[in-house]
Amino acid sequence: MASIPEISLCSGDRTMPIMGMGTASYPPEDSEIVKAAVLDAIKVGYRHFDSAFAYGSEKPLGEAIKEALALGLIKSRDELFITSKLWCSFADRNLIVPAIKMSLRNLQLDYLDLYLIHQPLRLSQEARQTPFQKEHLIPIDLKSVWEGMEECQKLGLTKSIGVSNFSCKKLDEILSFAKIPPAVNQVEVNPLWQQKHLIEYCKEKGIHITGYSPLGANGTKWGDNRIVESQVLEEIAQAKGKTAAQVALRWVYEQGVSIVAKSFNKERMKQNLQIFDWSLTEEESKKISQLPQRKGVLRASIFGPHDLILELDAEI
Repeated sequence: MASIPEISLCSGDRTMPIMGMGTASYPPEDSEIVKAAVLDAIKVGYRHFDSAFAYGSEKPLGEAIKEALALGLIKSRDELFITSKLWCSFADRNLIVPAIKMSLRNLQLDYLDLYLIHQPLRLSQEARQTPFQKEHLIPIDLKSVWEGMEECQKLGLTKSIGVSNFSCKKLDEILSFAKIPPAVNQVEVNPLWQQKHLIEYCKEKGIHITGYSPLGANGTKWGDNRIVESQVLEEIAQAKGKTAAQVALRWVYEQGVSIVAKSFNKERMKQNLQIFDWSLTEEESKKISQLPQRKGVLRASIFGPHDLILELDAEI
């Protein structure tokens, strides 16, 4: 079983495994497939699982945890690091504690290790289907929402709190009033969207970056195969006896960024963990740093090309 490095967060009393398994898929996978994939992941060494209310993966993840305990694959829930996220429909001060309690019921857990604001955006209760209508999109009141997140941590419902898809501008706003600063900002990070400015900013502020779509979210509505088919990454991979995917993951890791990689294929899960006992040369890293940059996950492709969404996508 693979050994995965861990990092300490600025809040909470737990360390977080550097490599996590993502559970987002579009269209959503059947619950039994998700459950089986999580059990496979636990068997090969994963202990960090990233979920969200919006993914519809909380219930099968919870069932997998329950079964892993029954099978003796883990001795206690405390061996796992579980992340979930506050969906935009619940980004209201009065809805946040009920929302995390709903997620905990779905997961059959007493607490989360990390709870994130999924997007710096609020949706009206009428919003049901993407792309959303313009009138269903509401600017988020970050101060009151963050107070609700802080309450979740104070109540012991989560060990740490953080954000996802937040720009430097939005983080500045939170830090201006936060009593508990965000422990994590989960954003897209990969060799073709390197986020150098945001990573540097977050390091200065003590906010850890977790990178999603490290392989470009190939096979999803919003992803593509630019990374796994990159000629530069492929040439480096061949020289090292690795895959282009492993080179991309290793590059993310060497930026001081933890990783959430989604694969329901057991062999690829194993490959994704085989990145910790070798490194890129200075020349290889330089070649990767010079790759053309383009953001892969645009809110407009999910929420619709409305003014508020375009404004968020343009922020740094």
